[in-house]
Amino acid sequence: MHDAVTISETPADASAGGGRATPQVRRILFFAISLSLVTYIDRVAMSQAAPFVAREFSLDRIEVGWIFSAFALAYALFEVPGGWLGDRFGPRPMLLRIVSWWSLFTAATGWAWNYHSMLAFRFAFGAGEAGCYPTLAKLFQSWLTPTQRARAQGYMWLSARWAGAFTPLLALWLIHLVSWRFAFQVFALFGVIWVIVFWFGYRPSRDVSTSHAARISSSEWGALFRKPTALLLFAQYFCVSWGWSFYITWLPTYVLEGRGAGEWLSSMLSTLPLFFGGFGCVAGGLLIPILARRNNRAVARGILGATGCLFAGILLAASLFVSDVRMALVVIALASFANDLALAPAWDACSDSGGPWTGSISGAMNMIGNFAGFLAPAVIGYALAWSGQNWAWPFAISAVFYVLGALAWLGIRARGTRDFFTAN
Repeated sequence: MHDAVTISETPADASAGGGRATPQVRRILFFAISLSLVTYIDRVAMSQAAPFVAREFSLDRIEVGWIFSAFALAYALFEVPGGWLGDRFGPRPMLLRIVSWWSLFTAATGWAWNYHSMLAFRFAFGAGEAGCYPTLAKLFQSWLTPTQRARAQGYMWLSARWAGAFTPLLALWLIHLVSWRFAFQVFALFGVIWVIVFWFGYRPSRDVSTSHAARISSSEWGALFRKPTALLLFAQYFCVSWGWSFYITWLPTYVLEGRGAGEWLSSMLSTLPLFFGGFGCVAGGLLIPILARRNNRAVARGILGATGCLFAGILLAASLFVSDVRMALVVIALASFANDLALAPAWDACSDSGGPWTGSISGAMNMIGNFAGFLAPAVIGYALAWSGQNWAWPFAISAVFYVLGALAWLGIRARGTRDFFTAN
């Protein structure tokens, strides 16, 4: 019975079945998808709890913005170390450490006693969660074929988006049932359960880390951040993350206060962007191999990335001119769909070009993206305070970043070779 649920971490098995999903591959997908669900439940819950936290601690908009940003800052700062450790020591020990740490500080969020303790707990939560997706990218790179990787990224991010989509309703129900504080204890339990199942269900026979990852020198890191293609890849992820961070931070407040919706209607409408975004994730993952049949993979990624960013910016700006709150949220949801067309291409670029350094490379990209996640909520808080609650400002700034992201993808398509991350 035990042998039926455990798997051997032997990358050779990934290619043994060609493009077929072997039982080992299916189990890896199960762990990645279920972890993605837990990740976004824990992450998005704060957006729904924020109004209750603000009332209890008497916080203004700027302070709420910094609570959102504390998570993103820590997440960004620890992404590269987390990704490198995934390369160095392998996915199993790192994922066990990551999920245990963030589950502890998810629970601790409910123990906060004032503004500063909440900042500290959210920062620690972000530090714990950092490295999760780079380590999963390393797992995919070790086990899956290129076509399987693109599809796996799509399905994994679908689960993340849909978890984020329905968390506001779940969180609001729990908050009214047991209080916002105890709701975070419940969310922490999900991570604890995942750790237990993963501990018994994923026991590698050997570490997939390589000596290459241990020997990334300072000159090689410097070369990475001087490569035009790498810089453009990081830039587009910054732009996409800036626009997307609004959906998991300020959106419920915007619908509730900026659009005048009721509490439950606000929660229901806030699910739409992430729900539609999930379809965008899957579409991106499925379209990469299809477009690559007529072009190479780099061109396929560039087409999807540029198209997604451009339409995300157009649709987000257009939503400001829609008077009905429900229709406005549908337009914002379509912008989220377009946003997430660019997600699988970005992570596929890391897996396709990173090789043994996949965790480190994707960690660097996610670090840059989460600096946007750190800045955007705080900037929105200041913009609202200084403009007299004019919600047009956050939308206009995000639309500009989306257009810049589309331009960046055009350059990535031109230079998308497999070894563009190397120092040579």
